Amino acid sequence: MKLGTLGAVAALATTALGSVAFAETLKLSHQWAEGDVRHQVAQMVADDVAAAGVDLEIQIFPNQTLFKAREQYTPLSRGQLDMTVLPLSYAGGQQPAYNLTLMPGLVKNHDHAARLSASPFMAEIENILAGDDVMTLVHGYLAGGFGSNEGCITKPEDVQGVSIRAAGKSFEEMLAGAGASISSMASSEIYPALQTGVLDATNTSSESFVSYRLYEQLTCYTPAGDYALWFMYQPLIMNKTTFDGLTPEQQTALTEAGKKAEAFYLEQAKMGDQIATDAFSGAGVEIAQMTEEDFNAWLELAKTTSYPAFVEEMPDGGQALLDMALAVE
Repeated sequence: MKLGTLGAVAALATTALGSVAFAETLKLSHQWAEGDVRHQVAQMVADDVAAAGVDLEIQIFPNQTLFKAREQYTPLSRGQLDMTVLPLSYAGGQQPAYNLTLMPGLVKNHDHAARLSASPFMAEIENILAGDDVMTLVHGYLAGGFGSNEGCITKPEDVQGVSIRAAGKSFEEMLAGAGASISSMASSEIYPALQTGVLDATNTSSESFVSYRLYEQLTCYTPAGDYALWFMYQPLIMNKTTFDGLTPEQQTALTEAGKKAEAFYLEQAKMGDQIATDAFSGAGVEIAQMTEEDFNAWLELAKTTSYPAFVEEMPDGGQALLDMALAVE
Protein backbone atom coordinates (compact mmCIF):
# COMPACT_ATOMS: atom_id res chain seq x y z
CA MET A 1 0.00 0.00 0.00
CA LYS A 2 1.33 3.44 -0.92
CA LEU A 3 2.33 5.83 1.85
CA GLY A 4 -0.32 8.34 0.78
CA THR A 5 -3.02 5.72 1.00
CA LEU A 6 -1.76 4.64 4.41
CA GLY A 7 -1.92 8.23 5.60
CA ALA A 8 -5.49 8.61 4.39
CA VAL A 9 -6.54 5.42 6.14
CA ALA A 10 -4.87 6.59 9.34
CA ALA A 11 -6.61 9.94 9.14
CA LEU A 12 -9.99 8.26 8.67
CA ALA A 13 -9.31 5.98 11.61
CA THR A 14 -8.36 8.95 13.78
CA THR A 15 -11.56 10.76 12.77
CA ALA A 16 -13.66 7.71 13.61
CA LEU A 17 -11.97 7.32 16.97
CA GLY A 18 -12.52 11.00 17.64
CA SER A 19 -16.24 10.64 16.96
CA VAL A 20 -16.46 7.73 19.37
CA ALA A 21 -14.49 9.64 21.99
CA PHE A 22 -16.91 12.55 21.88
CA ALA A 23 -20.03 10.39 22.06
CA GLU A 24 -21.83 10.78 25.38
CA THR A 25 -24.41 8.63 27.13
CA LEU A 26 -26.42 10.27 29.92
CA LYS A 27 -28.33 8.29 32.53
CA LEU A 28 -31.85 9.47 33.40
CA SER A 29 -33.67 7.92 36.36
CA HIS A 30 -37.30 8.19 37.43
CA GLN A 31 -39.85 6.28 39.47
CA TRP A 32 -42.77 5.91 37.05
CA ALA A 33 -43.98 3.30 34.59
CA GLU A 34 -43.38 3.84 30.88
CA GLY A 35 -47.01 4.80 30.23
CA ASP A 36 -46.82 7.77 32.63
CA VAL A 37 -46.61 11.30 31.23
CA ARG A 38 -43.39 11.93 33.16
CA HIS A 39 -41.74 9.04 31.33
CA GLN A 40 -43.16 10.37 28.06
CA VAL A 41 -41.53 13.75 28.76
CA ALA A 42 -38.18 12.04 29.40
CA GLN A 43 -38.56 9.88 26.29
CA MET A 44 -39.42 12.91 24.15
CA VAL A 45 -36.23 14.65 25.23
CA ALA A 46 -34.19 11.48 24.61
CA ASP A 47 -35.71 10.97 21.15
CA ASP A 48 -35.24 14.58 20.06
CA VAL A 49 -31.64 14.65 21.26
CA ALA A 50 -30.91 11.40 19.39
CA ALA A 51 -32.53 12.83 16.25
CA ALA A 52 -30.33 15.93 16.48
CA GLY A 53 -27.28 13.81 15.56
CA VAL A 54 -24.92 15.37 18.10
CA ASP A 55 -23.40 12.13 19.46
CA LEU A 56 -25.53 12.27 22.59
CA GLU A 57 -27.71 9.46 23.94
CA ILE A 58 -30.00 9.49 26.96
CA GLN A 59 -30.53 6.12 28.61
CA ILE A 60 -33.73 6.07 30.68
CA PHE A 61 -34.15 3.93 33.79
CA PRO A 62 -37.88 3.92 34.74
CA ASN A 63 -39.64 2.23 37.66
CA GLN A 64 -36.87 3.01 40.20
CA THR A 65 -34.54 0.57 38.44
CA LEU A 66 -31.48 2.76 39.05
CA PHE A 67 -32.34 4.73 42.21
CA LYS A 68 -35.27 4.69 44.62
CA ALA A 69 -37.78 7.50 44.18
CA ARG A 70 -36.66 9.62 47.12
CA GLU A 71 -32.96 8.87 46.66
CA GLN A 72 -32.37 10.58 43.30
CA TYR A 73 -31.57 14.18 44.22
CA THR A 74 -28.37 13.53 46.14
CA PRO A 75 -26.66 11.40 43.45
CA LEU A 76 -27.82 13.93 40.85
CA SER A 77 -26.20 16.79 42.77
CA ARG A 78 -22.99 14.75 43.13
CA GLY A 79 -22.75 13.88 39.46
CA GLN A 80 -23.45 10.19 40.05
CA LEU A 81 -26.69 10.58 38.06
CA ASP A 82 -27.06 12.83 35.03
CA MET A 83 -30.81 13.50 34.85
CA THR A 84 -34.07 12.77 36.65
CA VAL A 85 -37.76 13.67 36.56
CA LEU A 86 -38.39 14.39 40.23
CA PRO A 87 -41.12 15.81 42.46
CA LEU A 88 -38.87 18.54 43.83
CA SER A 89 -40.47 18.55 47.27
CA TYR A 90 -38.97 15.05 47.74
CA ALA A 91 -35.72 16.97 48.28
CA GLY A 92 -37.28 19.37 50.80
CA GLY A 93 -35.17 17.80 53.55
CA GLN A 94 -32.01 18.97 51.80
CA GLN A 95 -33.40 22.33 50.71
CA PRO A 96 -36.44 23.60 52.70
CA ALA A 97 -37.26 26.07 49.92
CA TYR A 98 -38.37 23.16 47.76
CA ASN A 99 -41.31 22.57 50.10
CA LEU A 100 -42.90 25.62 48.49
CA THR A 101 -43.24 23.60 45.26
CA LEU A 102 -46.01 21.60 46.98
CA MET A 103 -47.73 24.19 49.15
CA PRO A 104 -51.53 23.90 49.61
CA GLY A 105 -53.51 26.43 47.61
CA LEU A 106 -50.44 28.13 46.16
CA VAL A 107 -51.28 27.18 42.57
CA LYS A 108 -54.76 27.96 41.25
CA ASN A 109 -54.77 26.09 37.91
CA HIS A 110 -52.46 24.77 35.20
CA ASP A 111 -51.99 28.11 33.46
CA HIS A 112 -51.15 29.72 36.80
CA ALA A 113 -48.62 26.91 37.34
CA ALA A 114 -46.99 27.74 34.01
CA ARG A 115 -46.73 31.40 35.05
CA LEU A 116 -45.11 30.33 38.33
CA SER A 117 -42.55 28.32 36.36
CA ALA A 118 -41.56 31.49 34.48
CA SER A 119 -41.64 33.82 37.51
CA PRO A 120 -38.99 35.42 39.75
CA PHE A 121 -40.06 32.88 42.39
CA MET A 122 -38.90 30.01 40.16
CA ALA A 123 -35.75 31.92 39.28
CA GLU A 124 -34.91 31.89 42.98
CA ILE A 125 -35.58 28.14 43.13
CA GLU A 126 -33.21 27.82 40.15
CA ASN A 127 -30.52 29.67 42.11
CA ILE A 128 -30.87 27.19 44.96
CA LEU A 129 -30.70 24.28 42.52
CA ALA A 130 -27.54 25.76 40.99
CA GLY A 131 -25.95 25.81 44.44
CA ASP A 132 -26.39 22.02 44.44
CA ASP A 133 -24.95 21.77 40.89
CA VAL A 134 -28.40 21.12 39.42
CA MET A 135 -30.30 22.86 36.59
CA THR A 136 -33.79 22.55 35.09
CA LEU A 137 -34.40 21.37 31.54
CA VAL A 138 -38.19 20.97 31.66
CA HIS A 139 -40.55 22.78 34.03
CA GLY A 140 -43.84 21.13 34.93
CA TYR A 141 -46.57 21.13 37.57
CA LEU A 142 -49.15 18.37 37.94
CA ALA A 143 -52.47 18.68 39.78
CA GLY A 144 -53.86 16.03 42.08
CA GLY A 145 -56.60 15.13 44.48
CA PHE A 146 -57.66 12.83 47.31
CA GLY A 147 -58.44 9.14 47.28
CA SER A 148 -59.89 7.37 50.33
CA ASN A 149 -61.33 4.17 51.76
CA GLU A 150 -62.75 6.02 54.78
CA GLY A 151 -65.48 8.08 53.16
CA CYS A 152 -65.01 10.86 50.62
CA ILE A 153 -62.55 13.68 51.37
CA THR A 154 -63.53 17.19 50.34
CA LYS A 155 -63.07 19.29 53.51
CA PRO A 156 -60.69 19.27 56.51
CA GLU A 157 -63.10 17.41 58.84
CA ASP A 158 -63.06 14.44 56.46
CA VAL A 159 -59.47 13.46 57.35
CA GLN A 160 -59.99 13.39 61.14
CA GLY A 161 -58.40 10.13 62.38
CA VAL A 162 -57.57 8.96 58.83
CA SER A 163 -54.16 7.48 58.00
CA ILE A 164 -53.14 9.42 54.90
CA ARG A 165 -50.15 9.89 52.66
CA ALA A 166 -49.29 13.35 51.38
CA ALA A 167 -46.35 14.03 49.10
CA GLY A 168 -44.49 16.76 50.93
CA LYS A 169 -43.94 18.37 54.29
CA SER A 170 -46.29 21.31 53.79
CA PHE A 171 -49.27 19.10 52.93
CA GLU A 172 -48.42 16.79 55.80
CA GLU A 173 -48.49 19.74 58.21
CA MET A 174 -51.87 20.90 56.95
CA LEU A 175 -53.39 17.41 57.08
CA ALA A 176 -51.98 16.82 60.56
CA GLY A 177 -53.57 20.11 61.58
CA ALA A 178 -56.90 18.66 60.45
CA GLY A 179 -56.41 15.60 62.68
CA ALA A 180 -55.04 13.11 60.16
CA SER A 181 -52.39 10.49 60.90
CA ILE A 182 -49.52 10.99 58.46
CA SER A 183 -47.56 8.27 56.65
CA SER A 184 -44.69 9.49 54.48
CA MET A 185 -43.78 7.56 51.33
CA ALA A 186 -43.12 7.96 47.62
CA SER A 187 -46.07 7.64 45.27
CA SER A 188 -44.68 4.33 44.05
CA GLU A 189 -45.36 2.86 47.51
CA ILE A 190 -49.01 3.93 47.84
CA TYR A 191 -50.67 0.90 46.21
CA PRO A 192 -49.23 -1.75 48.58
CA ALA A 193 -49.80 0.56 51.56
CA LEU A 194 -53.50 0.83 50.67
CA GLN A 195 -53.66 -2.89 49.94
CA THR A 196 -52.27 -3.81 53.37
CA GLY A 197 -54.24 -1.21 55.32
CA VAL A 198 -51.19 0.91 56.21
CA LEU A 199 -53.00 3.78 54.47
CA ASP A 200 -56.68 4.74 54.52
CA ALA A 201 -56.25 7.58 52.04
CA THR A 202 -53.77 9.46 49.90
CA ASN A 203 -52.91 12.65 48.08
CA THR A 204 -51.04 12.32 44.80
CA SER A 205 -51.08 13.59 41.24
CA SER A 206 -53.85 12.72 38.80
CA GLU A 207 -51.24 10.95 36.69
CA SER A 208 -50.03 8.79 39.59
CA PHE A 209 -53.59 7.88 40.56
CA VAL A 210 -53.89 6.33 37.08
CA SER A 211 -50.41 4.97 36.37
CA TYR A 212 -50.29 3.17 39.73
CA ARG A 213 -53.88 1.89 39.23
CA LEU A 214 -55.00 3.24 42.60
CA TYR A 215 -58.62 2.90 41.47
CA GLU A 216 -58.15 -0.79 42.32
CA GLN A 217 -57.67 0.05 46.02
CA LEU A 218 -59.88 3.11 46.67
CA THR A 219 -63.61 3.58 47.21
CA CYS A 220 -63.87 7.36 46.74
CA TYR A 221 -61.91 9.79 44.57
CA THR A 222 -61.86 13.59 44.81
CA PRO A 223 -60.30 14.81 41.55
CA ALA A 224 -58.58 18.06 40.71
CA GLY A 225 -61.61 19.88 39.37
CA ASP A 226 -62.59 23.55 39.51
CA TYR A 227 -60.94 23.74 42.95
CA ALA A 228 -57.62 21.91 42.95
CA LEU A 229 -55.79 22.20 46.25
CA TRP A 230 -52.86 19.97 45.26
CA PHE A 231 -50.32 21.10 42.66
CA MET A 232 -46.81 19.66 42.67
CA TYR A 233 -43.75 20.84 40.73
CA GLN A 234 -42.16 17.84 38.99
CA PRO A 235 -39.42 19.03 36.63
CA LEU A 236 -36.84 17.22 34.54
CA ILE A 237 -33.57 18.32 36.13
CA MET A 238 -29.94 17.69 35.27
CA ASN A 239 -26.50 17.83 36.84
CA LYS A 240 -25.10 21.22 35.82
CA THR A 241 -21.46 20.14 35.60
CA THR A 242 -22.48 17.34 33.24
CA PHE A 243 -24.38 19.83 31.07
CA ASP A 244 -21.47 22.29 31.07
CA GLY A 245 -19.11 19.51 29.95
CA LEU A 246 -21.10 18.83 26.77
CA THR A 247 -20.34 20.39 23.40
CA PRO A 248 -22.28 23.52 22.42
CA GLU A 249 -24.20 21.46 19.86
CA GLN A 250 -25.16 18.89 22.50
CA GLN A 251 -26.24 21.63 24.90
CA THR A 252 -28.40 23.23 22.22
CA ALA A 253 -29.99 19.89 21.37
CA LEU A 254 -30.88 19.36 25.04
CA THR A 255 -32.32 22.83 25.61
CA GLU A 256 -34.36 22.74 22.38
CA ALA A 257 -35.70 19.29 23.26
CA GLY A 258 -36.53 20.59 26.73
CA LYS A 259 -38.60 23.49 25.36
CA LYS A 260 -40.63 21.17 23.16
CA ALA A 261 -41.17 18.68 26.01
CA GLU A 262 -42.26 21.47 28.37
CA ALA A 263 -45.09 22.52 26.04
CA PHE A 264 -46.17 18.87 25.76
CA TYR A 265 -46.01 18.46 29.55
CA LEU A 266 -48.37 21.41 30.13
CA GLU A 267 -50.82 20.16 27.51
CA GLN A 268 -50.87 16.66 28.99
CA ALA A 269 -51.18 17.98 32.56
CA LYS A 270 -54.38 19.78 31.60
CA MET A 271 -55.78 16.57 30.13
CA GLY A 272 -54.62 14.33 32.98
CA ASP A 273 -57.21 15.43 35.53
CA GLN A 274 -60.14 14.38 33.34
CA ILE A 275 -58.41 11.15 32.33
CA ALA A 276 -58.05 10.25 36.02
CA THR A 277 -61.67 11.08 36.79
CA ASP A 278 -62.81 8.92 33.89
CA ALA A 279 -60.57 6.03 34.99
CA PHE A 280 -61.97 6.05 38.53
CA SER A 281 -65.54 6.46 37.38
CA GLY A 282 -65.10 3.61 34.92
CA ALA A 283 -63.78 1.42 37.73
CA GLY A 284 -66.92 2.05 39.77
CA VAL A 285 -65.25 4.34 42.32
CA GLU A 286 -67.41 7.09 43.84
CA ILE A 287 -66.47 10.58 42.64
CA ALA A 288 -66.65 13.54 45.04
CA GLN A 289 -66.17 17.21 44.16
CA MET A 290 -64.55 19.91 46.26
CA THR A 291 -66.60 23.11 46.48
CA GLU A 292 -65.30 26.66 46.77
CA GLU A 293 -66.29 26.60 50.44
CA ASP A 294 -64.31 23.38 50.96
CA PHE A 295 -61.28 24.83 49.19
CA ASN A 296 -61.36 27.99 51.30
CA ALA A 297 -61.57 25.91 54.49
CA TRP A 298 -58.39 24.05 53.48
CA LEU A 299 -56.68 27.32 52.55
CA GLU A 300 -57.47 28.90 55.92
CA LEU A 301 -56.09 25.80 57.63
CA ALA A 302 -52.91 25.99 55.52
CA LYS A 303 -52.43 29.63 56.52
CA THR A 304 -52.28 28.58 60.19
CA THR A 305 -50.22 25.39 59.68
CA SER A 306 -48.16 24.94 56.51
CA TYR A 307 -47.41 28.59 55.74
CA PRO A 308 -46.05 29.66 59.15
CA ALA A 309 -44.22 26.33 59.55
CA PHE A 310 -42.41 26.95 56.27
CA VAL A 311 -41.36 30.43 57.34
CA GLU A 312 -40.17 29.11 60.70
CA GLU A 313 -38.09 26.41 59.02
CA MET A 314 -36.55 28.98 56.65
CA PRO A 315 -36.10 32.02 58.87
CA ASP A 316 -33.57 33.51 56.46
CA GLY A 317 -35.63 34.39 53.41
CA GLY A 318 -38.59 32.02 53.78
CA GLN A 319 -41.22 34.73 54.10
CA ALA A 320 -39.78 36.61 51.12
CA LEU A 321 -39.80 33.47 49.00
CA LEU A 322 -43.39 32.67 50.01
CA ASP A 323 -44.42 36.24 49.18
CA MET A 324 -42.76 35.93 45.76
CA ALA A 325 -44.81 32.82 45.02
CA LEU A 326 -48.04 34.37 46.28
CA ALA A 327 -47.42 37.48 44.16
CA VAL A 328 -47.70 35.55 40.89
CA GLU A 329 -51.11 36.32 39.38
